[in-house]
Amino acid sequence: MAETRIKIAEVDPVWARIVDEAEQAVREEPLLGGLIHYSVLHHGSFERALSYRISLKLANAEMTEQILREICDEAHASDPTLAASARADITATYERDPACHRYLQPVLFFKGFQAVQSYRVAHWLWQRGRRDLAYFFQMRSSEVFGVDIHPAARIGKGIMIDHAHSIVIGETAVVGDNVSMLHSVTLGGTGKEDDDRHPKIGDGVLIGAGAKVLGNIRVGHCSRIAAGSVVLTEVPPCTTVAGVPAKIVGEAGCAQPAINMDHCFATRVVD
Repeated sequence: MAETRIKIAEVDPVWARIVDEAEQAVREEPLLGGLIHYSVLHHGSFERALSYRISLKLANAEMTEQILREICDEAHASDPTLAASARADITATYERDPACHRYLQPVLFFKGFQAVQSYRVAHWLWQRGRRDLAYFFQMRSSEVFGVDIHPAARIGKGIMIDHAHSIVIGETAVVGDNVSMLHSVTLGGTGKEDDDRHPKIGDGVLIGAGAKVLGNIRVGHCSRIAAGSVVLTEVPPCTTVAGVPAKIVGEAGCAQPAINMDHCFATRVVD
C-alpha cells in the first residue's frame, strides 16, 4: 500500500495530495464520510473523480448524472489537457485564496473551480461540433454555480475565480494563463455585432470584484483592473486601471498581480 502511494505521488502529486487530505477529512468529520468517499476515495484517478463531481452537480431531471459522467469521462480520456488544466486551477486556488487550506476544498466546495471545469468539458464539446450539448453544460453551470461561460470562449490554465457569483464570459472572449478574478466580473461585448466582440485578457491579469471589461479590447499581461471598474479601451501590460470609464492609475505594483492578489494602489490618475 505504501509503495502504491509513493508511485501515485510521483506520477500525480496533486491527486495523491487530494486523496491524503480526503482520508484526513473523513477522520476529522465522519459525517462527511459518504460525500468524500463517493467524490474522491472511490475513484482511481483525478480524472474520474472530477468527472463524477461535475456530473453530480450538473445533473437534473432532463439529464442524468450517469449520462453526464460518461460525457465527462469521454472528454478527459480524449483530451488530457483538461485534467492538466484542472490541476493547475487547484494549485492556483490553493496558492492565491487565503480561505483555501487544502487541495480537497476546490473539488468538494468551491463553485468557481467547479464551474471552470464544467466549462472545460463544454468547450471540448463545442470544438467537436456537439454544440447543443455544450449549451446544456453552459445552462446548467449558470443555474447551479451562477457562472455563465460561453463554451466557445478560450480560457487558459491556472485560473482562480474567487466567490464566483455572477461571472459572465462571452463567446469570443480569450483568457490567458494564471488569471485571477473575483465575483461579478463581466467579460462582455458591446452593441449587437456577432463577430469577434469580446475582451482578450493576457496572462497573469488580476480582475477585481464587479469589474466590467467590454468589447474586443486587449488587457495586457500582468495588469490589474480595480474593483468596480468599467474598461472600454485597451489596457497596457503591467499597469493598473480604475474608474468608470477606467483610466490608468499607475503600474501594476508587482511582477505577478494575479498571484500576489494585492488590489491596493496609489491614487494617481494619468491623463
